[in-house]
Amino acid sequence: MNIFDREIELENACVKLVPFSDCYEEGLRTIIFDKEITQFTGNHIVNDHDLGKYIRAALTSRQEKQTYPFIVIDKLTNQVAGVTRFGNIIFHSKRLEIGWTWYGKPYRGTHVNHAAKFELLRYAFEEMDFNRVQFSVDAENLRSQKAVLKLGAKQEGYFRCNYTDASGNCRDDIYYSIIKSEWPELKNTVFSQISNRAAEPSKRT
Repeated sequence: MNIFDREIELENACVKLVPFSDCYEEGLRTIIFDKEITQFTGNHIVNDHDLGKYIRAALTSRQEKQTYPFIVIDKLTNQVAGVTRFGNIIFHSKRLEIGWTWYGKPYRGTHVNHAAKFELLRYAFEEMDFNRVQFSVDAENLRSQKAVLKLGAKQEGYFRCNYTDASGNCRDDIYYSIIKSEWPELKNTVFSQISNRAAEPSKRT
C-alpha cells in the first residue's frame, strides 16, 4: 500500500487527522512558538521564518516518501491541536514509526493524544495490515514516555546518541513498540472508550 499518494483522513468523536498542509499555517502559528515543543526535536522554531521552514520540510518529507505528516484537529474546539506523523516506513517488513508528535500547550495531557494515536494505530494495523508500530522518545522526555506507556506500548531498549537536536547535541532515545497480535486487546481495553465512540471508520481516498 503506497500511502504517500493517498489523502488520508482519520476521525473519531474527539479528533480529526488530515494530511499536513500549509493551509493550516495560521493554526500552527497560534501554538508552535513554545520551547517545550521544540526542546526534544531537531528544530528551533521561534519566528515566522522558522515556521515556514518547518512547514516546507514537512511537505517535502511526504513528497520524498520519508514521512506522512498529519495535522491534528481537536473536534471539541475545532482548532489545530498539533502535528503527528507516520515515518520510518518499511513496507516489505510491515513496520513503521509513529512520532514527530507535538501539541500546543492547551492540548497537552488532554484527550487529544490518546484519540489521535488510536486512529493512527488502527490505520496501521487494520488498513495497512502492518505487524509492528514503534515509538522513539528522548530519554529525558518523561511526559512523552508516560504517554506512550499509556497506549499499552512495551519498552524495548535504550539507544545512545540516536539523534541530534537543534543545537547539535547528541541525544539518547528510548524505543517502545506495539505489535499486531497485541492490538485487538489494546483496542478493547486501553482504547475501549474511544473505540466505542468512534464517529465513523477511517477514511481513505
